[in-house]
Amino acid sequence: MNFINKLCAAWAGNNSLLCVGLDPDLARFPAHLQQRPDAIVAFCKAIIDATADLACAFKPQIAYFAALGAEAQLEEICAYLRQHYPHIPLILDAKRGDIGATAKQYAREAYDRYGADAVTLSPYMGFDSVEPYMEWSGRGQIILCRTSNAGGSDLQFLNVDGKPLYQHVAALVANKWNSNGQCALVVGATFPEELAQVRAIVGDMPVLVPGIGAQGGDIEATVTAGKTGAGAGMMISSSRAILYATPAAGEDFAAAARRVALETRDAINLHR
Repeated sequence: MNFINKLCAAWAGNNSLLCVGLDPDLARFPAHLQQRPDAIVAFCKAIIDATADLACAFKPQIAYFAALGAEAQLEEICAYLRQHYPHIPLILDAKRGDIGATAKQYAREAYDRYGADAVTLSPYMGFDSVEPYMEWSGRGQIILCRTSNAGGSDLQFLNVDGKPLYQHVAALVANKWNSNGQCALVVGATFPEELAQVRAIVGDMPVLVPGIGAQGGDIEATVTAGKTGAGAGMMISSSRAILYATPAAGEDFAAAARRVALETRDAINLHR
């Protein structure tokens, strides 16, 4: 099953637009896990098991693993997802952007090493930096468009033929780059007006929407701006608010994560 079909099935099967981000921070782990050599694997597996029936996707952020030299643990977590929850899309949040042979190696990393269904990419170097990823049949490419950080406006609002650059990127991906039908875009929840503009440009193309929870994006405004006519079309990502739902990081961290994930999923559905 290709990325888009798997995503559509997860939206319907779990009645969810919630994407659970996996950003492991050892300093915020429960005390009983911090000294374990497999702490990252144990923590992430517990979060996955607690939230799998509430999520439309899981999104490990590769930097949190690579900074700790924990790529092998990321491989184990991705294998766990593929084995136990093969119906839920696995998105590698890597934001890669390079050309030619180098891009192909990054694609091998995402799709072969980690078995990701999709990977986040930067469009800054143009289509030939995205095209190598399309050699993997059925895998997704999620292109940065209007990002959730304030500094994104430094470039994304530059005028290109009378329109801001992010709208140019949205149209380019939707109308020219999406030759395999597996592309999506990243648009932040912190900018609902721009999210609505992107939705108008790209039709029903899926949008990965970071920025709710710890970054402060408003759920109602996000869903209203970004949903498709069928009430879907989004992977609304929350990471830290779910992962670290208990300030004391107690042994009940997974139950707390489930509670917040359920509340978030239901709050999203309220406005679909």
